[in-house]
Amino acid sequence: MSQNELQFFLEIATLAAQAGGAVLKSYVGNLRDIQEKGRSGDLVTEADKASEAEILAVLERHVPEHRILTEESGELGDTNSSYLWAIDPLDGTTNFAHQYPFFSVSIGLLIEGVPQVGVIYDPFHDELFQAAKGLGATCNHRLISVSKTDSLAKSLLVTGFAYDRRETPDNNYAEFAYLTHLTQGVRRSGAASIDLAHTACGRLDGYWERGLSPWDMAAGIVLVEEAGGKVTAYDSSLFEMRSGRILATNGYLHEPLSQALMKTPPLSSWKNS
Repeated sequence: MSQNELQFFLEIATLAAQAGGAVLKSYVGNLRDIQEKGRSGDLVTEADKASEAEILAVLERHVPEHRILTEESGELGDTNSSYLWAIDPLDGTTNFAHQYPFFSVSIGLLIEGVPQVGVIYDPFHDELFQAAKGLGATCNHRLISVSKTDSLAKSLLVTGFAYDRRETPDNNYAEFAYLTHLTQGVRRSGAASIDLAHTACGRLDGYWERGLSPWDMAAGIVLVEEAGGKVTAYDSSLFEMRSGRILATNGYLHEPLSQALMKTPPLSSWKNS
């Protein structure tokens, strides 16, 4: 894949993200239809659907032969295509429904299964994060890079919790508490794409989460890697998109954070002093 081709796809992703973001702006404070998608807390609104429609219209104009995977409509297009657009038209729907200002449009392009292009647009703060393999990563067209924090004790991390956290003991609570003790803090924004974008630009030093879908991660993976960071599985092995688990850091913290995640004691072993 040439850099010219990647730049072309990056421009398409940017057009689509900004079109979706404009829709989200128009719905801020104006939602009338908020529904659950089957699991408690897993929300969808008319803003999700309207944003997705605008994004799909852009892709249909420019790359109608490509395959698409979206949070709301599932898989679309030619299933034999080696190009897959992974789209979240509104990452952070719960935040959006409560007018909490952490949400985004996330658009990633996988080529032969590998994330190659990523755009994350935060319309509330008007921040546009863009990256493509070999082309670097930017925020509002300025180059960004990961932080240089090299110890957990000096780090600020971020994570999140899956929608099934009430039903499964594999819910990330123990890791959240354990890493809070070892660092300067662990944040939870409620939008995986924002977490990855903020790790890429050095506001956060590392991120881990489970229970994610490709549309949550694809764009942010490209951003983190192009900003000089590292993305793997929890145990530092090769990242697998279908696992739903991701560890993304500035690189300096990768092994210490991986080791801490692997040796986190279960909550049942925690005792009140």
